[in-house]
Amino acid sequence: QTMHITKSWALSLAALSLTATHALSTSTPKKVVVTGAGGQTGQALFRKLLTYPDEFTPIGFVRTPESKQSLLDSGIPSGSIAVVDVTDGPAVKAFLTSSPVDAFCICTSGKPAPTGVMTEEGKPVFGYPNGSPEEVDWIGQRNQINACGVDTHVVVCSSMGGTDPSNMLNKLGRTEVDGKEIGGNILKWKRKAEKYLIDSGLPYTIVHPGGLLNEPGGERELVVGVDDSQEGTTSRLVPREDVAEVMLQALRNEGYRNRSFDLRAKDKGDGVVTTDFAGLLGTLEGKNCDYSLGEIM
Repeated sequence: QTMHITKSWALSLAALSLTATHALSTSTPKKVVVTGAGGQTGQALFRKLLTYPDEFTPIGFVRTPESKQSLLDSGIPSGSIAVVDVTDGPAVKAFLTSSPVDAFCICTSGKPAPTGVMTEEGKPVFGYPNGSPEEVDWIGQRNQINACGVDTHVVVCSSMGGTDPSNMLNKLGRTEVDGKEIGGNILKWKRKAEKYLIDSGLPYTIVHPGGLLNEPGGERELVVGVDDSQEGTTSRLVPREDVAEVMLQALRNEGYRNRSFDLRAKDKGDGVVTTDFAGLLGTLEGKNCDYSLGEIM
């Protein structure tokens, strides 16, 4: 009788193992939209997701046909790219209505550029030729959030500095008319969109990178924090590739859901290269960024 039970137990274990293996091999990859896929950080994330076809089916949103062509020329298949302007709410909604997704990664951002005008002090005046922070970082992000289904995991690439209203990034593209600020304030608009996302009830992950480096990822120890704290490293920088990796890991690890945190990297050669992404947020001890700090437009 004991032999019979043991044999039955072994057969049951074997059956369970085969069932689990079959489930893993036949599981449907997560469908993920990456907006800003023609930009540097968004493209880094988009390309990473494309390398894991068993896990993800990514669709990259770009703003113009020219951006799409650039991705096509680099070898990305046409079916993985969609031309959708995130400031066009009905267009974003129409796409997601016809093609629902499991996750939505927001990598769009206003991009400042010199206007060619100089101040009296000889400094360049910046503007936002492809959309102001209000248009892109607030209205555009709101459009994207509103278009998502109730269970869609929204992952946002934002920026550190939001607790300081006087941060120099807020001054880019900003002028004053009759005592009223016009334009600029990119971190305040980003913060408004983040708070809107949190209040929406959608599952979210908000990553605030430090200054972005165009250097290889996977070569540094990453440091997470909240509220622009400088604890853990004097560095205020992080490679874009590492930001993209953390956003990808947020799609894999449940512990990243409903979290808002800052991300920096130690100098290369300082510390131990981060490989345990499941445990990366453990040092935060459950803390999230505090949106009562700073200012929201």
